[in-house]
Amino acid sequence: MTLHAPLIIDIAGLTLTPVDRERLKHPLVGGMILFARNWQDRAQLTALCRSIKKIRPDLLISVDHEGGRVQRFKTDGFTHLPPMRALGELWLAEPKAKTKAGPLDATNAATACGYVLGAELRACGVDLSFTPVLDLDYGASGVIGDRAFARDPRVVSLLAKSVMQGLLQSGMANCGKHFPGHGFVKADSHTDIPVDRRSLKTILQDDAAPYRWLSTSMTSVMPAHVIYPKVDSRPAGFSSRWLNEILRGQMGFTGAIFSDDLSMAGARVLDGQQLSYTQAAVEALQAGCDMVLLCNQSVASSEGGGTAIDELIAGLTEAQLKGRWTPSEASDARRLSLLPRYTAGDWDDLMVQADYMQALDWLP
Repeated sequence: MTLHAPLIIDIAGLTLTPVDRERLKHPLVGGMILFARNWQDRAQLTALCRSIKKIRPDLLISVDHEGGRVQRFKTDGFTHLPPMRALGELWLAEPKAKTKAGPLDATNAATACGYVLGAELRACGVDLSFTPVLDLDYGASGVIGDRAFARDPRVVSLLAKSVMQGLLQSGMANCGKHFPGHGFVKADSHTDIPVDRRSLKTILQDDAAPYRWLSTSMTSVMPAHVIYPKVDSRPAGFSSRWLNEILRGQMGFTGAIFSDDLSMAGARVLDGQQLSYTQAAVEALQAGCDMVLLCNQSVASSEGGGTAIDELIAGLTEAQLKGRWTPSEASDARRLSLLPRYTAGDWDDLMVQADYMQALDWLP
């Protein structure tokens, strides 16, 4: 077993290039994340996933595939899943004759969403989707918006747990995001550095509550690139206080922790200083992340020359050799625990399964 393979990287196109293959063979690379640019149709996606697993079966193939506007694969038979807010609206709807409405129907629909999402991805060879979003819907965050289930953390927790149950039925793990909560701030961490000035007490009793209630159901967590200055001057993904003391210590979470994308504007500014990709990765890993994501950096490699991915691989190798970062066998065990535990059937088999057809009927 690899001692620790914390890097989750991406590729530029529909197939693996020789450079992609060499990167995926590197012992520090633990997986990859797919985007819409890596999608043409189901046959191509399935072939791509098989080619990745031939390089190393332990590589974790992941994707942001939540439903609504964050769904990478939308054609060639993939179900158009609703945004998670639709499930919150179903929870609040008044039951009427012969219609699905109310809390119990909403939880059933949420389980169906999780099952359809996971089963379709797994039929094509994808291991993990970074879902569900646990952020609360305050109505102010454009980047979160209808990706959130609801404003009430109790509703969010119960609907998210139902989605997780559906994912589990499909054989897929889950990822609660963005800890301890991204929904209150307006700024988008893809382009800015959001700051949430509320107290720790307020955040814990509201935004972070789903993480405590779901600590036995979540298999992984992704922290927010948000600074909570009344708790720590560092963004949550770089904060040992948030990740070790609060998430693991107070809330008892034992699963894997992913950094959010280190290429985002809010991801590499620490204590007012702009960090390199290597510095950011080391800070995140030392703060308690098990894996770090670097997305949308392989596209530049199509023009030739080194990329941020190569810089990060080389930099983290050097950091390890110089003792600035120590690999963790426990972290890699958490990565490996996210891999599916059984082989999924193919797409044609899925299409005639009674559980799948029932789930489709429950979608909002």
